[in-house]
Amino acid sequence: MTGWIVLLALAALVAGAVWVRLAPVDPARWHADLGAPGFSPDGGVLVCLAPDQQAGDPAGTLARLEAIARATPRTERIAGSVGEGRVTWVTRSRLVGFPDFTTAQILPDRGLCLFARQRFGSYDWGVNAKRLEDWQAALLAAEGAG
Repeated sequence: MTGWIVLLALAALVAGAVWVRLAPVDPARWHADLGAPGFSPDGGVLVCLAPDQQAGDPAGTLARLEAIARATPRTERIAGSVGEGRVTWVTRSRLVGFPDFTTAQILPDRGLCLFARQRFGSYDWGVNAKRLEDWQAALLAAEGAG
């Protein structure tokens, strides 16, 4: 009897992991407009880059950020473009493939802002904040080189 319970528990874990990895992504849900009235970063991390982190025009900074995101393992663009002024990427964890979403948008009054959040659960162990820190550091390095 105990063997069956263990087997059912393992099957449930595997099914959950498969769902996390294969659950469909609705770009319209995750491609948040950071400048929309009523937007709130609840459940996520919102960072707007300081003016000294943005060399030249915000579109150029967003283009450099797009290259940084593309170079990030397990990250792909799901919506938007540099020309649109807003891009959303999904980054998946290595083992299970938990999806985290990051939107970068040029806001007229704040410059380039980034918003990162997880799809599953209510706590991400600091993963999204760490990714934003890494992207900011890489952007600073790229801006300095550019």
